[in-house]
Amino acid sequence: MGVTEIVDTEPMRGATAGEGARPAGVRPMNHPEDLMKDPNNTRDVGPRVGTPLWLYLVSTTVAGCVLLGASVFWLGLDRLQTFAGEPLVWVLLGMVIAGELRPIAAQSADGDNGNPTSLPFSFALVIYFGLPVAGLVQALATVVAGGVRGHAPHRTAFNIAQYTLSFGVADAIIQFAYPRSAETAWVPQGWGLLLVALAGAAYFITNLTLVECAVAMHERAPLHKVLMKNIGQRLFVAGVLLSLAPLVVVAMAHSVWLVPLFFFPLAALYSSASLSVKREHQANHDELTGLANRKLLILRTQEALGEAQVHRGRVGLLLLDLDRFKEVNDTLGHPTGDRLLQTVAHRLTHSVRPGDLVARLGGDEFAVLLPQVRDAVSAREVATRLRVALAEPMRLDGMDFDLEASVGIALYPNHAPDFELLLQRADVAMYVAKERRTGVELYAPHKDRNSTARLSLFSELRRALIENELEMFYQPVVSLTDHRAVALEALVRWRHRHRGILPPEEFVPLVEQSYLMRSFTHEVIEQTLPQIARWWDEGIRLPVSVNLSARELLDPTLPEIVAAGLRRHGVRPGSLRLEISERVMVSDAEAITPTILALADLGVSLALDDFGTGYFTLARLNGLPVEEVKVDESFVRRISDTSDGRVIVGSAVDLMSTLGLRAVAEGVESDSDAESVRALGCYAAQGQYFTPPLDVAATTRWLYEHGGLAEQPSERTGSAG
Repeated sequence: MGVTEIVDTEPMRGATAGEGARPAGVRPMNHPEDLMKDPNNTRDVGPRVGTPLWLYLVSTTVAGCVLLGASVFWLGLDRLQTFAGEPLVWVLLGMVIAGELRPIAAQSADGDNGNPTSLPFSFALVIYFGLPVAGLVQALATVVAGGVRGHAPHRTAFNIAQYTLSFGVADAIIQFAYPRSAETAWVPQGWGLLLVALAGAAYFITNLTLVECAVAMHERAPLHKVLMKNIGQRLFVAGVLLSLAPLVVVAMAHSVWLVPLFFFPLAALYSSASLSVKREHQANHDELTGLANRKLLILRTQEALGEAQVHRGRVGLLLLDLDRFKEVNDTLGHPTGDRLLQTVAHRLTHSVRPGDLVARLGGDEFAVLLPQVRDAVSAREVATRLRVALAEPMRLDGMDFDLEASVGIALYPNHAPDFELLLQRADVAMYVAKERRTGVELYAPHKDRNSTARLSLFSELRRALIENELEMFYQPVVSLTDHRAVALEALVRWRHRHRGILPPEEFVPLVEQSYLMRSFTHEVIEQTLPQIARWWDEGIRLPVSVNLSARELLDPTLPEIVAAGLRRHGVRPGSLRLEISERVMVSDAEAITPTILALADLGVSLALDDFGTGYFTLARLNGLPVEEVKVDESFVRRISDTSDGRVIVGSAVDLMSTLGLRAVAEGVESDSDAESVRALGCYAAQGQYFTPPLDVAATTRWLYEHGGLAEQPSERTGSAG
C-alpha cells in the first residue's frame, strides 16, 4: 500500500513547470515512496516546509520511526543478535526485498505504485514474531529497495514509518488477544485465524488512511472521495496478499526452505495482475505518449461534472494545439516528431496542478481537464503556465526546437453542460486563439462560428452573394518619397441590410470554412477586374492587389478562373497583383507552390503579405516569383516601441533589397511612422495616416486629389496566358 508524489500544497496554486504533478491520466494509488518524487525522476523533493502536508509527513515519519526504535529497544541487543543468526529471517528479508521491487500494480496506478508482493512475508513476521522483527526486516528491505530505485533518504524514512505504524496496529490487536514475546513464535489455528483476519483488516485500514490523507492533501480533494477511489479493487488485491500470510507462517514453522516456494505463485499473481493492468492502461491511454486518451478523458470529465453538479463547482476543459508542428514532421520526419510529442507530453504533465488530467486526442492536439477550477482567471493561469512550459527550447538530435501552442478554454457550467459541448466550445476558443495569435482564448458565444448567430449569418451570406451585397473598397499604397499612389489594395466589405458595412473579419473566416469559397472568390475577381478596366480608361493606371486565402490557393482551378476573368474584362495581367499571407506560406507552402507558379505564368504579379506575423524565412522565397513584401503593422509598431524593433525591421528590409524585393509598410498611422519606415528602406506604405479603405467613388476622388495618375503603359489589354 502506498502514496503518490507530492510537492506543493498551497491552496489554489498548481505546480509550476518542472515542479511537478504526477503522470497524466493517473491518480497513483498505493505506494508511499511516490510521496516526494520529482517529476523528472532525477531527484527527490519534499513538500514545501511549513505546509499542512509537510507537517503531516514529518509527524508521521517521526511517529513511525519512534515506534520502530522503541520496539527494537524493547527487543534488546541480545535477542536482536539471536534473530540475526536465524536463516529464516534472512530468507524472509530476501523475499521482502524482492516483493518491494515487484508490486502488484493497481488499476489507474503507474510505475512502482501498487500493493508490494512483500506483504505476505512481512505480515507473516508480524504474526510469527511480532512488530520488532517484522518492522526491522521491513525497514531493511525498504532501505535496500529505496537504494536500488534511487530514492532520497526522507522518502525512504516515510516509507519505513508508514509500514511500522500499520504493522504496529496489527500487532497490537494480536498482542491484546494473545500476549507473547518475540522469542515465542505463534502459528495461528482455529479462532486464531479470525484474529489474524482482524489484524489484517486493521493493517489495511491504517495503511490506507495514512496514505490517502497525504493524497487528499496533495490533490486538495475530500478525504472520503480519495478513500473510496477503486476501493473494491484495492480490497481484493490486499485481501489476496494478506490471506497468504498464514500459509507463509505454517511454512516457516515447518521448514525455512518451504518459504521461497511462495515465489512461484506470487510471480504468477504478479504477471497476471501486470497483464491486466497493462491491458487496462492500453485501453485508456495513448500508446505514444502514455497520456490519457479520449475514452479516459470522457470518463474523468463525466465524473468531474457529476461532482461539480453536486457541490456547485466549476470544471474547466482546455484544448491545446501545437503551432507549426506539421513543419517538424515534414522536415525531419515522423520519428523526430514523435519524440517531440513525447517531450511535450512530459512537460504538460509536470506543469498542471495536482489532480488535473492531461490527454492526447490525436496528432498534435492535447486536452487538459481541470476537475476543480475557481473561475476563468484560474483556468487561464493554468493555460498560460502550459504555454510557458512549452516555450522553453526543446533539444533533440543536436537541434533546438521552439514550439508554441494555442489554447482554448471552456468552463462548466458557464459554457456547456456536458463533455461533448464542452470539448466543442474549447475547440472554438482554441481556433480563435490560433487565428488571432493571442495564445489563450476563453470561449465566448460571439466568437463561435457554429453558434446560431453564425449559422444565421451564413444563410444571409449566401443571399448576399446572390443579391450583390458584397462591395470592394480600396486603400491606396503611397510612395514614401513623393506621397503619390503607386498601387491599390482591394478589400472586400459586406453592406449588410441591417448591420451596415461589415469588415472582412466578420464573415471571411465563415466563407473559408464553407462551400461558398469558390463563389466568393469569383465575386471578388468579378468586381475588381472591371473596376481596374474602368480606372485604366480614366487614366488611373495603378496595379490593384487582391488578398488570397489558403483555401483559394489550394484550389487548382484558381489560375483558370483568374485567366478567364482577365480575358473577359480585357485587363492586362500586370495590373493585377495577388497577395499571399505569410501564414499560408508557412503552413502550406509546398501545397500552394504549383498554384503560385501557374499564376506567375499568367503574368500576374505576386506579393508576400503580413510579413512578420509568422515564422517565414525570406530565403524560402528563392525560386518563387514574388516581387513585393508587405511588412505587417505589428512589425511597424515595433519600430516606434523599441530600438530592437528598428534593428529587426531594418535588417528584414535590407534582406528584401538584397533579394530584389520591394518593401511596403502596412498600418502606418502617423508622420513619425511614415518617416521611420522610409528611413529603414521601405519604398511605399499604406495605413490610416494616408487614408482608410474607401469605396470606389471616394477612392477615385482621392487619387485625383493626390496625383494618383502615374505614367503607365498605354495598352490595357494583353495576354492572359
